[in-house]
Amino acid sequence: MDSVCVNKSGLDQSIDWVPLTLTFVEYPKGNVFGKLLALFSLTPFMILSGFITLILFRRDLHTITFFIGILLNEICNSVLKHVLREPRPLARNTNLLYSEYGMPSSHSQFMWFFASYMLYFTFIRLQYANSKAFKEFFWKVAGAVSCIIMACIVSYSRIFLQYHTWKQVLFGALFGIIIGTIWFALTNMVLTPYFSTIISWKISELFLLRDSTLIPNVMWFEYTNIRHEAGTRARRRKSISAKSQ
Repeated sequence: MDSVCVNKSGLDQSIDWVPLTLTFVEYPKGNVFGKLLALFSLTPFMILSGFITLILFRRDLHTITFFIGILLNEICNSVLKHVLREPRPLARNTNLLYSEYGMPSSHSQFMWFFASYMLYFTFIRLQYANSKAFKEFFWKVAGAVSCIIMACIVSYSRIFLQYHTWKQVLFGALFGIIIGTIWFALTNMVLTPYFSTIISWKISELFLLRDSTLIPNVMWFEYTNIRHEAGTRARRRKSISAKSQ
């Protein structure tokens, strides 16, 4: 019987250890630009963290639906990779990669799904209640352009860092835009009309789910209502304090 070498922790030392490479990104040593692109390539994980935070603290049905679309997009990417089975560039060490397949790029597909959905949401769904048309249009364009620029940077980072070829990134972008377009259309025309019914369910009340679809500017709505409520409570407190004196 072969002897097994065991360390102090009781683990077999012959076991091969691999890193959790979901966020493991390599870049050329000493290359500042490459390091910057490596940081930008982590953008999808930051967006996912933002979604989880928003869902936990806001409980908005549209945010939840958007997040479900992102998860479905990732599932589609995984299926496409295992159907197409195109390897990554030969320059990469596949032993250090989360997946050996590179077609289509998951980072590129994720970012272009997010960018395309945000573009539709900004110009179709996001409406304002005041008359400052130019200011509103400026912020819409700025937000949409920022999403597109970020998607371009993340996509290019995957090529520069040699995780994907141009073709893999371009097809990732194409699939992301297509799936993002389909999911927004499905959400806007099919799912949204049912939101008012869903929030009336007991389970929705239990989890404090809300629907802000009919509110033109949620941030402005919450700001004005909170400011009004805070002012009312402050005046009430002063009145009670004055009476007690």
